[in-house]
Amino acid sequence: MAKVKLTIDGREIEAEQGSTVLEAARQAGIDIPTLCYHPAVGPSGACRVCVVEVERAKTLVASCVYPVAEGLVVKTNSARVRNARKTVVELLISTHPQDCLCCDRNGRCELQALANRLGIRTERFRAQKPQREPDASSVSIYRDQNKCVLCGRCVTMCRDIQGVGAISFAYRGQRTLISPSFEHGVGEVECVNCGQCTKVCPVGAIVEKDETGAVWDALDNPGLTVVVQVAPAVRAALGEEFGMAPGTSVTGKLVRALHMLGFDAVFDTQFSADLTIMEEGHEFLSRLKSGGKLPLLTSCSPGWIKYCETFHPEFLDNISTCKSPQQMMGAVIKSYYAKAKGLKPENIFSVSVMPCTAKKYEARRPEMRASGVQDVDAVLTTRELAKMIRMAGIDFANLEDDDFDSPLGESSGAGTIFGVTGGVMEAALRSVYEIVTKKPLADLEFTQVRGFEGVREAEIAMGSTRVKVAIVHGLGNAGRFLAGLRPGDSPYHFVEVMACPGGCIMGGGQPLSLEQDVAEKRASVLYQEDRNKAVRKSHENIAVRRLYDEFLGKPGSELAHKLLHTTYGERARARVEEARRQAVIGAAGA
Repeated sequence: MAKVKLTIDGREIEAEQGSTVLEAARQAGIDIPTLCYHPAVGPSGACRVCVVEVERAKTLVASCVYPVAEGLVVKTNSARVRNARKTVVELLISTHPQDCLCCDRNGRCELQALANRLGIRTERFRAQKPQREPDASSVSIYRDQNKCVLCGRCVTMCRDIQGVGAISFAYRGQRTLISPSFEHGVGEVECVNCGQCTKVCPVGAIVEKDETGAVWDALDNPGLTVVVQVAPAVRAALGEEFGMAPGTSVTGKLVRALHMLGFDAVFDTQFSADLTIMEEGHEFLSRLKSGGKLPLLTSCSPGWIKYCETFHPEFLDNISTCKSPQQMMGAVIKSYYAKAKGLKPENIFSVSVMPCTAKKYEARRPEMRASGVQDVDAVLTTRELAKMIRMAGIDFANLEDDDFDSPLGESSGAGTIFGVTGGVMEAALRSVYEIVTKKPLADLEFTQVRGFEGVREAEIAMGSTRVKVAIVHGLGNAGRFLAGLRPGDSPYHFVEVMACPGGCIMGGGQPLSLEQDVAEKRASVLYQEDRNKAVRKSHENIAVRRLYDEFLGKPGSELAHKLLHTTYGERARARVEEARRQAVIGAAGA
């Protein structure tokens, strides 16, 4: 791409034509503060915190949307710029709650950081705005509109990137707010619980629903056996909460911390990821041979499942009946593990640590009671686990490594890569290929399904059988992909869909980050751990084989179906729309 030369703060630099002043400045090591801009959602120019002075321009301009040009002269730190930024932030603070000490984002709040950076030490303005009750209607997400700074990041993420549109701007002027339609609770509309909004909110206006209290209570209850499972993506990101660089693996430290918190057993969700491959691989081959519904769509992402139920129910028969690894592990803990330990399922408190807020919703689905009681009792995000570790005074960065507990702590490299987009497909292909061809793979790494393009395709030769696969991540991409398919008439055999852009490593419950390449760094952890594993194929996991030999029988057995499979149904959007219509009629009558 062509380059242009411009001057920023007296330095002549080169930048790519089509880039913005903000991008050019940051490439040159000049940090311009931002608020509405986030690398995951892109520029909007709404907040004006990033204003700069451009020679011959009549007004200050928003650097996040102002394009570079040949000969452009920019000042990022003039008195005029500093005063404008300071005033913008002071006005935001003027209506913001003064509850920083007990706010979830205290110490990590972008508004707080801006006030500190810009030297705001006194409250110059104070304005009143109507106070609203926090929205606790969702099992996954908690909203406090009183803290909202109207940056619009959450709206862009939900509407434009995820293609859901559960929240939007409402009203105008001083009455402007961000809300679901007709000010319903977010749990009452078509929110899919993905939590991507919580990752981009700069303040504490949208956060995950906290379950740390319930877990502490369980740990303090001597009548309960409290066990925990940990998803692959958690170990690729938890270190960031304790000052470690993105891309740092903390698997051993994570296990040690969980033992120190008091859990009776620490299990690895990678075990049930391998179990998922056994069941899903069997299901895929069965459909392939018997002429069942294809393409088979993966089912391990609960945000994607709810999205399909709500917006594309015509594809529900294509979704695998396999539960997610979280729910498979929950069912196995309260059946196989309970039997082995002589425990009653109701006396086991099963916790999962997930990168995903939708897992909170999934654990409470009525279908997820294969053991007769709720299979997973509490779901912590990566961020919530970090809170608990800090509360316990654990020096995480300096912990010694520890090992997962048997029998549900053993896993293959295939289970590890579940946490990154394409990983479920690659794990499945490693096993399905060898089952079909009855030959060992020469190269275990299916690099053709890796990457971060929104939709990727590959065709895999398995002897005389050719399998066409697709990988889709991000619900906006999923919607566009499904719009191009017709049920029963698809060129694909197998499709992996993940709700979150980047897969689980970028889940709604992961550490907050403004880094452009954080997804690549987190993914590198999982790929490296896969390479370091002695066993790299799910069907070679000895512990999973033992589970079948001692308990389940074989993949697809009657007991396996009872514990590890489920079905989903269309969500009644018509009832939601009718409720909205009645609300409008009622408001008009009033």
